[in-house]
Amino acid sequence: MSGAERFDAQDRYEASRRTGPGDGAGGRPPGPGGHDDPPYGTGPGEEPPDSPPRIPLPRASVEDTGRWLPGLPGLDDVMPVPPALPHGVLRSLLGAWALAACSAAETAAVEVHLGECGACADEARRLREAVGLLHQPENLDLDPGLRTRVLTHCLDRRPPRVPLPEWATPYDAEAARLDALLQDFGDAEWHAPVRLRWFEGDAATSRRTTVAGAIAHLLSVDGLVAVALGLADPLAEDGVTGTGPRTEAYWRTSRFPLSRSVRAPWREQSHNLVRTVSFTGGSAGRLPVSYGDFTLPLHDAMLDRAFECWVHAEDIAEAVDYPYAPPAPRHLNRMIDLAARMLPQALAARRQAGLSAKGDSPHLVAAGEPGRTLRLEIEGDGGGEWLIPLDSPGAVGSAELEVARLALDGVEFCRLAAGHVPPQEAAAGQLGDREAIRDVLFATAGLSRM
Repeated sequence: MSGAERFDAQDRYEASRRTGPGDGAGGRPPGPGGHDDPPYGTGPGEEPPDSPPRIPLPRASVEDTGRWLPGLPGLDDVMPVPPALPHGVLRSLLGAWALAACSAAETAAVEVHLGECGACADEARRLREAVGLLHQPENLDLDPGLRTRVLTHCLDRRPPRVPLPEWATPYDAEAARLDALLQDFGDAEWHAPVRLRWFEGDAATSRRTTVAGAIAHLLSVDGLVAVALGLADPLAEDGVTGTGPRTEAYWRTSRFPLSRSVRAPWREQSHNLVRTVSFTGGSAGRLPVSYGDFTLPLHDAMLDRAFECWVHAEDIAEAVDYPYAPPAPRHLNRMIDLAARMLPQALAARRQAGLSAKGDSPHLVAAGEPGRTLRLEIEGDGGGEWLIPLDSPGAVGSAELEVARLALDGVEFCRLAAGHVPPQEAAAGQLGDREAIRDVLFATAGLSRM
């Protein structure tokens, strides 16, 4: 049926509704008031109760009329008018249509054409199926725990001739994750701004640098562990020695602007650290590593470096707007344990600096004796419970002498210990001595450093 014939049918349909089929059509007679009176006593525009529902005629074809049916004002503002395009052009638009990349008018024209051309309809269906295969509803990034699971499976089947000590595995895993993050960085990412954050006293402090500057910071502090193991100091060529503010000195004395070139020495040093502790075995775990103001045994220093590697990897990922997952739960648990074991010494340092809520503790006890205790409950993956002695770094935590309880999420606690969360804003469950809880929260933030 052509467009003209359809409009003629529409006119006949409207005429039959105005006059009724009784006017020469063998139907009902007009109402008593003439053709304009409502028939059978119904209101204007109503049908008799037993009449079948009206079925409107099909809409006129857009190819025949080039427009929508008359009498529908404003429809052109809602539905685009498909342009008259040749078959070749419409076929070339199928790929863009499958990807939902066509304009509204092009989409309308293609969809009208698909109702008429079987070959194009088949091609469009195949393209849509291909687009569905390309769409991945889940993140394409590898599971952060995949490397650990693969290595564990391989080592279970064929143990290494020179095994890596268990206390060094967190550093190995976190250095590998950070290296994978850096692998595809371009120049723009290496110069993206990064803000390093930590606490000094009870005040938050920060330093603005770049992704390359953050890796240089890891390189310089990891060098302290390298020196303790008898390896070369990576900063010696730049005239930086000792345990002082190494990072700031390295930033100032670097012969070239920090860029992607810093990745190679950091990567080589991390491999050397892992290789060396593997050959020295577990016997080197108590080797002292000096940080200047304090000293850690090697097994704790490697945990400390793993923690710093994760924290600054998150800083870098945030700078380039990329997701970064926390460490594996068993590694996270060891990092939390290290921070919990360092808290008594941090509390004593706060008292000596006059920062403690009660100043000098009136409850000092001898080393090895039980004293007032805070129960630290860490929730989530890697969590657990720790009894923190409050009054002396040599005291022993005692459940019988518990005066306060503090509950934190594991990742939240680590970010507090990294100086990334203000103590007063830490989402913590608290019960008991409020001053003791405040001291522990600020002491945890005070564990952070440059």
